[in-house]
Formats: sequence, structure tokens, C-alpha cells
Amino acid sequence: FGRLLREQGAGFWQVLPLNPLGPGWSPYASPSSFAANPLLINLASLAEEGLLEPEELPPDTAGGEEAKYEQSLALWQQLRGKVFGRAQAHGWRHQELTQFYQAEAHWLEDWAFYAVAKELAQGRPFWQWPEELAMRRPEALQRLAEQHRQAVELVKFEQFLLQWQWERLRRLLSPLQIIGDLPFYVALDSADVWAHPELFLLGPDLKPTAVAGVPPDYFSPDGQLWGNPLYCWERHQETGFAWWRQRIARALQLYDVVRLDHFRGFAATWQVPANAPTARHGQWVPTPGRELFHALGPRRPFLAEDLGHITPDVVALREELGLPGMAILQFAFNPNERSAFLPHRHRPNLVVYTGTHDNNTTLGWWEEEASPEVREFFRAYVGSDQAVHRAMVRLAMASVANLAIVPAQDVLGLPSSYRCNRPGTASGNWRFRLLGSHFYSPDWDWVGELARVYERWRFAETASGPR
Repeated sequence: FGRLLREQGAGFWQVLPLNPLGPGWSPYASPSSFAANPLLINLASLAEEGLLEPEELPPDTAGGEEAKYEQSLALWQQLRGKVFGRAQAHGWRHQELTQFYQAEAHWLEDWAFYAVAKELAQGRPFWQWPEELAMRRPEALQRLAEQHRQAVELVKFEQFLLQWQWERLRRLLSPLQIIGDLPFYVALDSADVWAHPELFLLGPDLKPTAVAGVPPDYFSPDGQLWGNPLYCWERHQETGFAWWRQRIARALQLYDVVRLDHFRGFAATWQVPANAPTARHGQWVPTPGRELFHALGPRRPFLAEDLGHITPDVVALREELGLPGMAILQFAFNPNERSAFLPHRHRPNLVVYTGTHDNNTTLGWWEEEASPEVREFFRAYVGSDQAVHRAMVRLAMASVANLAIVPAQDVLGLPSSYRCNRPGTASGNWRFRLLGSHFYSPDWDWVGELARVYERWRFAETASGPR
């Protein structure tokens, strides 16, 4: 896929968070904001390294455009012990492995302990574990390390495999740059909260006293009640934002550019009482985002996801930091509002999207969500009767915004059944898969030609090499 993007002159590939998946297979509810998802490990690559036998590889089961997480998880559970055992027996990449363990010790051991303890607890959240383990008593951690040493080492080894394969992929795709995603919050039941409860607003029972969300918006009339624990900013300030600095450093190991999800949280967060039934009952509470970014040091390669209820303090912080914000074209065409997302209102320091992972596909938006007034204004704006997804992609490419990002579903003109996520719903999301057959669509050539027409062309490869 990366090679396909390079051939069409793309300079960037944006991905969802690479972290382990949480409830509903969501990458935004991960049990770790530092670890990566073991289901991304490439099995064929392990066979090339002699860590799997060819006959142990599963048959090519690419059929179906939905990710089969349950089957993939069961398969990896069957194979992971064999891979680890062979790596140990042959001293596979021992020096690299040791260096990785040392460099990432500040999060890796906590993640391994958490993952093993959770499996022993049959998936129960950490506050329901035996008290000495839930409270991280030193003797309980020592006992876990001694009695389950191989299991702990296996979890750490998985993370090395992911790092090794990911770095290999990035070298192969260079100079294509990866835009990664950094969720603002972490999950309550996570290694982050278990290892550092003092950094979050928790009661003595390790439950949050208030939770995160957003007020009523486009996606939900009652707002969105996310349930994430809120940060104890005083403790973060006391440490010089050490945890945040480590988290950002980890993200910049994985990605060339980091999209800061829910950027407005660096100005103020919507805090909802822990027992509230909906997010309507929250309030905005200021956060020390300016101080945090100062602690991070010189300017970093960030994009600001500045969608939703954006107040002047959020705009002021983004502009002070010089970060590009976002414009979503699906939100632009209400004729009564004349949105700042309309292309003729764009600015260079901006990233324009047809839609994001939280939006419907553009074809689905047109068929299921756009009102007659929106459709009429859209047609008047584009001035043609071309297919709606193509008209929308062309608007993104023609924008003066420095960067245009188009979801694969909109390049291919796929309907709403290929949508990635429906905010406010807990199941049936995150299952869309690109298949090999999608790569042969002439739509890729078309979008590559648009990149050239609108001078977004960066580089392309031909038989004779880069040009």
C-alpha cells in the first residue's frame, strides 16, 4: 500500500493509533498508550527469519472486507509461544533485543506486568485484581515477576517484534512519511493508570471521581460520555510533565508527524461527574497545555485536531504554537452557516480532509446524511454533476491548505457499509479492511493525477527509479 501511495506522488500516509486495541476493538480505548498492537505482527516475515515454519502459516484468508479480530487473536495466541521459544533458542537478534528492553524500560515492564496480570485475572479490570497487585505492592510485583517470568518476557518480546517490523517498513517506504495519531486521554483500565494512579483524578477505590467527554455536538445530542479518567495536572506539573514527555517521545519513535487528537483538551477539558448518565452534565475546566508544550521543548511535528466545540483559547493556543488545524469538507456545506471549512475560506497552515475515521464515507454522507439544502448548495459550489466522492476529493486537492488527506474509502467511492467508526456506538466499528483487489482500482491513478494537477505531487517511482 505504501508503494502504491509513493507511485501516485503521495508524501504522507496517515494511520490510526498503533496501540493495543481496547473494548470494541477501538484503538482509542487502548490498555496502553506506549505499547503497540500484537495483531499487527507480520507472520510471513517471522517465517523468513526462521521463527515460524512455512506449514505453520495460516492460509491466505484475505477474503472479506471486515477485520476478523477474534480469529486473528486466537491464531496469534497459538503461535506466539513457538516464535518466542525459537528466538530464545537461537539468540535471535539478541543484541537489538537487549538494547530495546533497556531503552524502553520506563514503560515496557509495566505493560508486560499489566498484560500478564490481566490474563491471570481472566480479563477483569485492574481494580478488581487482588488488592496487593491492584495497589502495586512491591512484594506482589516481585512474586509476579518470579512466578510468571516467561509470560512477562513474552509480552516484552512481542513489543520488540513490532518495533523491528515497523522500523523495517518505514525504511522501505522512505521518503513517504507516516502521520500517527496520539489520543489525548488514556483508558481507565490501562497499564498507564495502573502504573501511575497519582497522575489521574481517582478515588481511594481507584475509580475516577470525574470522567471525560464532550458536550452535545454534531455526532450526539447528549454529547459523548467517553468515561476516560481525567489528568491530575498538579502532579504532572510537579514532575515537569515527565510522563507526557515520555509519551510524546514514544510517538515520535513510531511516526514522522503526530496528530494530536482532541487538541482542545490542552486548553480545557469537559469534566463530567462519574455518576452522570450523559455528558450533558459536564463543565469546561482549564488545563495547563501552554506549560506542557513549553516543557516539550522546541517545535515538534504536530497536527492539531481542533474539531468540535472550539473556543477562542483553543484557537489562541494553536496559533501561538504555529500548528496546522483541520478542515472537514463534509461539515462545510450547510448553506445557512457558511462554514470556515468551505474551501475558499481555507488557509495554508491547515490540513483538509474529505472526512475522518469518525465520519461516514463521502458517498454514505451524500446518500444518508446530507439534507436537500446541503446537496443543492454542494452542487452549486462544485458546479458539476460528477460523482460526489470525486467532486469532494477534487475540492480537497485544490484547497490552498498545505496538506490534503483523503480516506481510502473516498478515493474508491465506497458506501457507508465501509465506514470505519460511528462515534457514540460501542460495537461494530473499526473493521474496515483494504484488500489487495482495492489496490488495482483506476481510482488511485485518478487521485495521483489530481495531485499533479494541483501541484501536490511530491515524488513518484517509475521503472527507471525516482523522479
